[in-house]
Amino acid sequence: MTSTLAVLANDALLLLAAAIWGFAFVAQRAGMEHIGPLTYNAVRFALGALALLPLVLARRRAARKAEVGAAAAPAAGPRRIHPLPAGLLAGAVLTGGAILQQAGMVSTTAGKAGFVTGLYVVLVPLAGLFWGQRAGWPRWVGMVLAAFGLYLLSVTRQFTIERGDLLVLASTLFWTCHVLLLAWLSPRTDAIALALVQNAVCALLSGAVLPFVEHPSLGAIWAAAVPILYGGLLSVGVGFTLQILGQRRAPPAHAALLLSMEAVFAALGGWWLLGERLGARGLAGCALMFGGMLFAQLPLLLRLRRRDLFAGPGGAPR
Repeated sequence: MTSTLAVLANDALLLLAAAIWGFAFVAQRAGMEHIGPLTYNAVRFALGALALLPLVLARRRAARKAEVGAAAAPAAGPRRIHPLPAGLLAGAVLTGGAILQQAGMVSTTAGKAGFVTGLYVVLVPLAGLFWGQRAGWPRWVGMVLAAFGLYLLSVTRQFTIERGDLLVLASTLFWTCHVLLLAWLSPRTDAIALALVQNAVCALLSGAVLPFVEHPSLGAIWAAAVPILYGGLLSVGVGFTLQILGQRRAPPAHAALLLSMEAVFAALGGWWLLGERLGARGLAGCALMFGGMLFAQLPLLLRLRRRDLFAGPGGAPR
């Protein structure tokens, strides 16, 4: 019973992150009406890092007090990694995905961006082939369905693809690497400190390139204050932290399935808040993509035993 509740609580963290990220596509789209993608990323990831700083400092103080007068106990589980190098690596991958996705949001809708981004649910298990994992026929069928859905959603009848959709699609490769990387890092380091460092790295890298590409004004940043606050405090500060916490006990494919629900929330948010509409072709593409995402995870959905939920990338328990 306890293990079942732990699994449900862990899944709830990942689903909550998906909901926050789904509605973040609306904020990202709204922010592009005032500022450029690098400015938006630099400010929101800086906010996300600053929001976590008091929590990290408080945890450090509590840890020091607990160690006073007591011998340090050997760390259990996988070999520990310091949050700084872990965050530098995760932050570099995160930056690639965030910049490409945000640049794509300039010329695509929130709903389409959410579904295209969700393709990592197919790519994550396929990437497991490099670790010797067998993909299985459901995942190959899921990949074909998702690819055909992407074609209907993003490629016009004149066989052209919008630049924004292409950039968001490229960002999916980085999100795939990010999910796999966090699956390995999160059980081996301080999750909150890792989230802070990766957010700070993304803010610094985006800010370093910013002066050469964009020239934002304070007035424009202030006009985008609401999307920036949502993107920084909720999407970055809360969402990515929930992802790291949730991935400590969930295998990459299972986590990717839950996180891919952001596509549904993105479409809902785009329709509700931005008045976005998709024609019959776009709706069919979304349906095929979502079906492919679920079909790719069919073996996992049919095996909800505890040992499957807590298996690592290679199939062994964490």
